[in-house]
Amino acid sequence: MKIIKNSVVELKYEVFDADGELIERGKRPLTYLHGGHAGIFPRVEEALSGKEEGESVKVSLAPADAFGERDPGLVRAEPRSRFPESVKVGMQFQGEVSHDDHAHTVVFEVIEVGADTVKVDGNHPLAGRALDFRAKVLSVRPASAEEIAHGHAHGPDGHHH
Repeated sequence: MKIIKNSVVELKYEVFDADGELIERGKRPLTYLHGGHAGIFPRVEEALSGKEEGESVKVSLAPADAFGERDPGLVRAEPRSRFPESVKVGMQFQGEVSHDDHAHTVVFEVIEVGADTVKVDGNHPLAGRALDFRAKVLSVRPASAEEIAHGHAHGPDGHHH
């Protein structure tokens, strides 16, 4: 079966940086609902359209096509008193960010701990980086009516949310 709108696609994938260094190799297959349901980067979805089981793609993604450019506004120095005593570099916390009069939740990572302030970064770790996405199609199947209605693929045992 060819990958078409409203098909469920299972991929084996790897992500490399612009220098060819491996960033991530999926430990488990990536499964998504094809056809503009926001389950995968649009440029990758475009490259996968019409492919079949066993075929591979390699897509070079500019930062705007992947995790976006780094936003300096998401790097903040917050008062140390807002954090637990045990705060350390690498810890993550959720916070809200307002954008266009809409608040949304962002995961901030602690990047520096000082005596009076804690510096946090809400950018995705791969923001601002060009990436190469490589994938092999493991399987393709028609989506169920429930998957289409929900806008995402469900696992082999059905609905999981």
